[in-house]
Amino acid sequence: MRAHRLWHRHPGVRTGTDLTRGERAADIMRNSMGSWNFVFGSLLFLAGWIAAAETGAPIDNPQLTILNLVLSCVAALQGAILLIAAKRADQVSAELARHDFETDTATNKAVQQLAAELAAVRTHLGVPPHDQP
Repeated sequence: MRAHRLWHRHPGVRTGTDLTRGERAADIMRNSMGSWNFVFGSLLFLAGWIAAAETGAPIDNPQLTILNLVLSCVAALQGAILLIAAKRADQVSAELARHDFETDTATNKAVQQLAAELAAVRTHLGVPPHDQP
């Protein structure tokens, strides 16, 4: 969540209404499923289900079979969800890199212009050019 707050302030990363619904959903999934709250909530849910299924139940409890099916479905979906979240994180990194490149290019151009103007001023004043290292 902390990184999301930092991205929100960065001028090179699209946020809020600039994002598509899918990108917002990927951010929400990444922030919720990639958290300790999700891990502990899942463990609490599983412990509760197993405790409820084990109270006076036979060895081959159908509730545990259903739990196994649910966990298999979650595992199948979680792989795709993690890929979606990773793709969104890569997109944010690419936007940051693009912004940095554009900023560096503009800064380099401005420095070159200033160097040319300084050389013109030195020439106008009759000051010999400064030796560059």
